[in-house]
Amino acid sequence: MNVDIKLVRDLAAILEKAGLTEIEVEDGDRKIKVARGGGAYVSAPVSVAPAAAPAAAAPPAAPAAPVDDHAGAQKSPMVGTAYLAPEPGSPNFISVGDKVAVGDTLLIVEAMKVMNPITAEASGTVKAILVENGQPIEFDQPLVMIA
Repeated sequence: MNVDIKLVRDLAAILEKAGLTEIEVEDGDRKIKVARGGGAYVSAPVSVAPAAAPAAAAPPAAPAAPVDDHAGAQKSPMVGTAYLAPEPGSPNFISVGDKVAVGDTLLIVEAMKVMNPITAEASGTVKAILVENGQPIEFDQPLVMIA
């Protein structure tokens, strides 16, 4: 596996300068995370050249089309990592077919080491769960369909 040491060092410098505890960057199949006290890790094959980064940015635009298919879905209020259960090994907060009321916890979004419960904005039946456990999510990304 080829690791871009300069990129890791640049990320570490940004981390230190900004006073952050963790920074993560994804570029196609390459994912690099640098954290204070935790070192760094690289996952997935690293065969993407830095010049390929703009080309890799174009394919994520394709999933934007399904976003329109999920009109009315409850969306993420933040960037983070989605967790469907309160802790590993526990049952999920919701399943497809469950009835939920306004204020019921649907999932958790971890952002900057803070666990943020995402609660139902409407009552109804869970029609679809649009994210997977541990999936990185973006602001305004559809999470759950409730009808």
